[in-house]
Amino acid sequence: MAVDEEQESSNESVLLRSDAGGIASLILNRGDKFNALSTELMSAFQDELNSIAEDSTVRVVVISGNGPAFCAGHDLKEMLDDPDEEPVRALFQQCSRMMVTLTRLPQPVIARVHGIATAAGCQLVAQCDLAVAAEDARFGTSGINAGLFCGTPMVAVTRNLPRKQAMELLMTGEFIDAETAQVYGLVNRVVPIGRLDEAVAELAGEIASKGPAFVAAGKRLFYRQIEDGIEAAYEQATEIMVENIQMDDARAGIDAFLAKRPMPKWKDR
Repeated sequence: MAVDEEQESSNESVLLRSDAGGIASLILNRGDKFNALSTELMSAFQDELNSIAEDSTVRVVVISGNGPAFCAGHDLKEMLDDPDEEPVRALFQQCSRMMVTLTRLPQPVIARVHGIATAAGCQLVAQCDLAVAAEDARFGTSGINAGLFCGTPMVAVTRNLPRKQAMELLMTGEFIDAETAQVYGLVNRVVPIGRLDEAVAELAGEIASKGPAFVAAGKRLFYRQIEDGIEAAYEQATEIMVENIQMDDARAGIDAFLAKRPMPKWKDR
């Protein structure tokens, strides 16, 4: 899972993937471009997410970036090369599909953040289920500074931050540091850069040790109920709990807990 912060992006692919211990690591590999989200990169990202969604051996996904930054947002040069309405609409629709896929993915997704995460890069952090940041990380929705309000990043950011803080971030284009991002709820943990891989591995390993069927059901419910009214949320939560306890793994786990035995080995999803 380790990523060398000074490593130059390889020419082999704009996105790298490695799997170990039930954890799939996706590495944005345009380090010389601060991992800007080009059409090529988003297509590769979408393909890997689609593959992971069907892979029951993957229990957690970690997203990181090669080079000096996590992600600097959209590739503005590519956008200006073809600024007509339809290509630009297609680009933003492609990004939106990718972001929604992260939420619909059965596996929890952790952002491993260093350097800057700005505009669509900040959106990517916000869209991930969890995030661990290095102390040097900075976050912003700075499009407004260049005349482009961060409308699509706003969708994810406003689902993480309190309203006033989100509005300030969107309207000023100013950056916040990692400690402030944690206070605002954008990231879960902040650690020294030298401990970033260790902290991500600890969190990913803890989640990977849980029953994947329960985790997938819980993630699905989390996002569904958060968008519904409280009555509908409780109705859906009740159904998930009923389905959950029908699973053989669930009954074996409860039985082991009551008998004070070690938890059973969970089946793949």
